[in-house]
Amino acid sequence: MNKQEIILSSDLRESMEKAIAGCTYDKLFILTDTHTRQFCMPVLSQWPYLPEATEITIGAGDVHKELDTLAFVWQVLSEKGATRHSLLINLGGGMVTDLGGFAAATFKRGIAYINIPTTLLAMVDASVGGKTGINFNGLKNEVGAFCPASSVLIDTNFLRTLDRENFVSGYAEMLKHGLISEPGHWEELLAFDMEQVNYERLKTLVGKSVRIKEDIVRQDPYERGIRKALNLGHTIGHAFESLVLEENRPVLHGYAVAWGMVCELYLSVVKAGFPQEKMRRTNQFIRENYGSFLFDCKQYDRLYERMLHDKKNTAGIINFTLLNDIGEIAIDQTADKELIFETLDFYRECMGI
Repeated sequence: MNKQEIILSSDLRESMEKAIAGCTYDKLFILTDTHTRQFCMPVLSQWPYLPEATEITIGAGDVHKELDTLAFVWQVLSEKGATRHSLLINLGGGMVTDLGGFAAATFKRGIAYINIPTTLLAMVDASVGGKTGINFNGLKNEVGAFCPASSVLIDTNFLRTLDRENFVSGYAEMLKHGLISEPGHWEELLAFDMEQVNYERLKTLVGKSVRIKEDIVRQDPYERGIRKALNLGHTIGHAFESLVLEENRPVLHGYAVAWGMVCELYLSVVKAGFPQEKMRRTNQFIRENYGSFLFDCKQYDRLYERMLHDKKNTAGIINFTLLNDIGEIAIDQTADKELIFETLDFYRECMGI
């Protein structure tokens, strides 16, 4: 997999001009959703290169990360004369960069694209690492491809207009990066003031988070080994997401990951000896900032069924990434149905359901 250039930009216009100039293309397209078209596109629209771009706008939110939306993007690219030498710019959050990246990976067997993430989740997770995809058949990220962007341009000034819910969602992936890296970074993430956000401090933390993920992806681009560390919280988190999509009560991805980390840190304590006090402190932070996902024991089987469909499984065996301690990663861990149900019991008790 080709290496993508990740730029933590202090001058987005200059970074954008350099990134576009570094790509040879015949036609330029820019993908937005209804939110980024309204709030972010005006910042870019008068810059060099962009007035000539064909804009494609899709609906906002994860409910639109699906096949019909992808087909719409393909259709516009085709009708507007895109070729395999065209360039697509994805301006938006994780849904836009995931779906836009997959559209680029598949149209004409692959065209170049640039990501400009506008949410915290997209900056530290979705836009970095080359994973693209859509939800399918009620399952999260069921169809996709590894296809890195030519460049990822990160401007944390976009975060100043982000609502609290989306800010907190993205911060869950940063907390995950702290758990899989080293105790000092985990400590500073727990200590960050989520109510009175220091944006200069946040920019530093975002830079650390991106470097953690970038280093892991560099070592293992196709997720055959250490990249599985990035799945902490996601096996059960994706099951939560799939369940709420089915029940038409969607939640933001980071919330589901945070709740999944509560469960998978408990599994880490039981199976890998993770320190209970560190689990308690992390869970307290999650409880205070993310609330609780409501479900009852009658839904355990449905959640378990969704875990069985997780892409990380092998031969039908549910696969977890767990921790022996902060930064001490245990990949390819398993748990039987009885222990998973015990974990869901723990979650409900811990989170006060």
